[in-house]
Amino acid sequence: MFDYLNPKSEIRNPKSLMLQGTSSHVGKSILVAAFCRIFKEHGLRVAPFKAQNMALNSFVTKDGGEIGRAQAFQAEAAGIAPSVDMNPILLKPTSDMGAQVIIHGKVYGNMKAAEYHKFKKEAAQYVMESYRRLAQKHDAIVIEGAGSPAEINLRENDIANMGMAEMIDAPVILIGDIDRGGVFASLVGTMELLRPSERKRVKGFIINKFRGDFELLKTGIDFLENKTGLPVLGVVPYLKDIMLPDEDGVALERSQESGIRSQKKIQIAIIKLPRISNFTDFDAFRFEPDVAIRYITNPAQLDNADVITIPGSKNTIEDIEWLWKSGIADAIIHYAKDGGRVVGICGGFQMLGKSVKDPHGVESHCKEAKGLGLLDAETILEREKKTYQVKAIINTLQFTVHSSHIKGYEIHMGETVGNCPPFAVIINRNGSSVKIKDGAISDNCKILGTYIHGVFDNDEFRTGFLSKIRLEKGAPLQEIASYQDKRDEGIKRLAEAVSRNVDVHRLYEIAGLSGILAARAI
Repeated sequence: MFDYLNPKSEIRNPKSLMLQGTSSHVGKSILVAAFCRIFKEHGLRVAPFKAQNMALNSFVTKDGGEIGRAQAFQAEAAGIAPSVDMNPILLKPTSDMGAQVIIHGKVYGNMKAAEYHKFKKEAAQYVMESYRRLAQKHDAIVIEGAGSPAEINLRENDIANMGMAEMIDAPVILIGDIDRGGVFASLVGTMELLRPSERKRVKGFIINKFRGDFELLKTGIDFLENKTGLPVLGVVPYLKDIMLPDEDGVALERSQESGIRSQKKIQIAIIKLPRISNFTDFDAFRFEPDVAIRYITNPAQLDNADVITIPGSKNTIEDIEWLWKSGIADAIIHYAKDGGRVVGICGGFQMLGKSVKDPHGVESHCKEAKGLGLLDAETILEREKKTYQVKAIINTLQFTVHSSHIKGYEIHMGETVGNCPPFAVIINRNGSSVKIKDGAISDNCKILGTYIHGVFDNDEFRTGFLSKIRLEKGAPLQEIASYQDKRDEGIKRLAEAVSRNVDVHRLYEIAGLSGILAARAI
């Protein structure tokens, strides 16, 4: 068994490289994806890894396991299928003090923060099980830290940052976000708060999200290198023209489109729920030339919306209560009665019904909440979570599409029953043939609910959905565009930008990969 108190006793893997940050949202996830693609293009078998991820954006693997959405994107960049071993522990906050703990893709239980802090020593065993399996199959593993290694209050039994690096003896690159300001203070301050042994593990810095005159940055870089004795391995520019997925809700706070009306023809308003999850369900709309999405938090922001969407939620009942208290619920009901389009996905679908009941206290102490009543349906939250990759068939007469087949994934605790026609019929779950009705749709086809995440990633369905709106507005129709091709293009451009601005050869030396590349070149 792995000895947490003596981590070096079992394994030393010089083929790992760990990216840690001075704080959350400095770009660790995106840079891990970039290095995964760069290593792949150089012929290495590479995998991403994040021991502990706290995120409400999640993905379902082929075997039905739930992992962070960021690790799924990083696996895509590495050219491999996502695996639960890439994110052995996923924390999904249910409140300010507690979270659902998911281990190896399955729900382990709900824990308060203090309870989980004590649990981390046991959690380290699950982390190492996953890491070993990945290490056996790959030449390199690019590891993402969580938050900051300088959070000294969380240092005991750490498995997310330096604790993880020590367990596998991995070198660390520290990332700082210059766009936030104070990048030199944050990098130097982080180093000062590390233990001496942890400082030795840091091999260099990457400054991320730079925009401006590089000449004006040189004096700062010289100071940083002289102060710490470590090199700045690269300065990555602010990649404003590359659309890439964001992992967490911090991105919504910083979105330029958030709550702001655009001049584009089609306006999609997304309700920014307090416990919003899987907001990546709407990423595909960002690539449509005539579509603007905006995240809203008050009823006035719904004006002129062509579609109102209600995303998933980690606490459906409390988010319904927020809808009523904020006045947004009444605004949505009024909008729908006037013929407006409303789409709910997962928790959003549950909110469209008459009620959501939580008899087992799965998400909340509140046993029942009144829904919007836009669909004749009721939801009961159950103890067991359902996680599937799915294929389904939709009614092509309801939506002007050439293909009736869609694919996506389910992540939900509830079961919804009612008298509305289904949105789709699921024909495959995790590779097994089934025939299960999904979602609901109103008689006028303008109120739509589904449990299928990623439904708008399906190019023909998304185009057909938008085409109806375009016709109603007298706007020109658009050709079907491949969302996957756009994603691939984004990953390619990301890797190229990072390669140009980071000393990749030095990273290979730090990670102990130069020998592998040299051997393959021979």
